[in-house]
Order: sequence, then structure tokens, then C-alpha cells
Amino acid sequence: MAATTAAPTAPPPARTRARLGRRLTQLATGLVLYGVSMGLMLRASLGGNPWDVFHQGLARHFGLSVGTWVTVVGACVLLLWVPLRQRPGVGTVGNVLVLGAAMDVTLRLVDGPGALPARIALLAFGIVLNGLATGLYIGARLGPGPRDGLMTGLHRRTGRSLRLIRTGIELTVLTAGILLGGTFGAGTIAYALAIGPLAQFFLRWCTVPEGPAARP
Repeated sequence: MAATTAAPTAPPPARTRARLGRRLTQLATGLVLYGVSMGLMLRASLGGNPWDVFHQGLARHFGLSVGTWVTVVGACVLLLWVPLRQRPGVGTVGNVLVLGAAMDVTLRLVDGPGALPARIALLAFGIVLNGLATGLYIGARLGPGPRDGLMTGLHRRTGRSLRLIRTGIELTVLTAGILLGGTFGAGTIAYALAIGPLAQFFLRWCTVPEGPAARP
């Protein structure tokens, strides 16, 4: 008689809840660390990532804190998902609510160093921390951030390459941020060169696997 192969069974509810708990904890940790890293890079005063140059420019030109503008811009970008038929996840909403608040707290607690070597060290630490945070919150698989979702939505609707769309968005917000008085500098270039490899490295370790967890 031929042997039959049993159909795979769904993971037990307890295991499913444990995996979801890990994903939620990892998401929250990643979002908080992302906001902290944004604040540290800003305190280094060597230039932030393109979006933060834009946020800083808005704060200088129109008032309110930089973190508040992170939240406001994130919410506005999320509205652009509607015509693109993008569906937000828990991580998407958390991104809007957490990043700006964590950034503002960091800016209140951390003073920028005056010496250039210390500023460079702070910038480098902030960039590496941002890479780790990116791996954590994306690896939780609970929804992309508003800005990442805008990129993938435009890619799907226009058929243009992700690289072209990402470059176009980044250059647009960077130019607007510089015109508004945001700080552009060596840190902006360093971030652009380092964040891709860093995020890829940390995603290897932080992505929560799909399906039932392997038995010990």
C-alpha cells in the first residue's frame, strides 16, 4: 500500500499568538529606535536623510517641532495611498504615530556635541541604529511605512522601476527641504550610501519567518 503524506496542519493557537507577540514587540522596538536614530542624526548637525532635511526645513519655516512635522508629513503621505489603492497595516499606522514622538523626545534629551569628531561619531551611530531599526520594523512584516508604501504604490501603478521612483521622491523632498532651510551636508550623502547595505544586513537577522516555527 502506498504511503500517504499528511497535510500540513496550522500552527497551534499558542504558537501563533507567540509569533504575533514577537512581531508586535519587534515592530514597536524598531519604530522607537528609528525615531531615536533620526534625532541623533539631526543632533550631529552634519545633514540628515532627505526626508529629515525636508522635515527640518518645514520646522524652521513654519514652526512646530521637527517630530511633529514627521507625523504630519507621514499622515499626508498616507492619504496618497488612497488613489494608489494601497492597504496600510499596523506597522504603517505605528510609523505615523511613533517616529515623530520618539524623535522629539530624543531631541529634548540629547544635546549635540560641539567637537567635529564627536559629531561624526554621533552621526555614524545614528546611521547604524537607523539600519537596525529598519531591519526590525520591516522584518516584523506588519506593513511598510507611509513613504515606502508610496514608492511601491507608484511603482505598481506606473510600471517605473523602484530605483527611479525612489530616487525621484528623495530628490524632490531633499530639494524642497534645502529650499526651506533644512541642513544638507556630508551626513546626507553618508546616509544615502550606507542605509541600503545596512538595512539589507539587518533584515537577514530580523525578518520573522513565515509559517509555523520549527520544532526544537
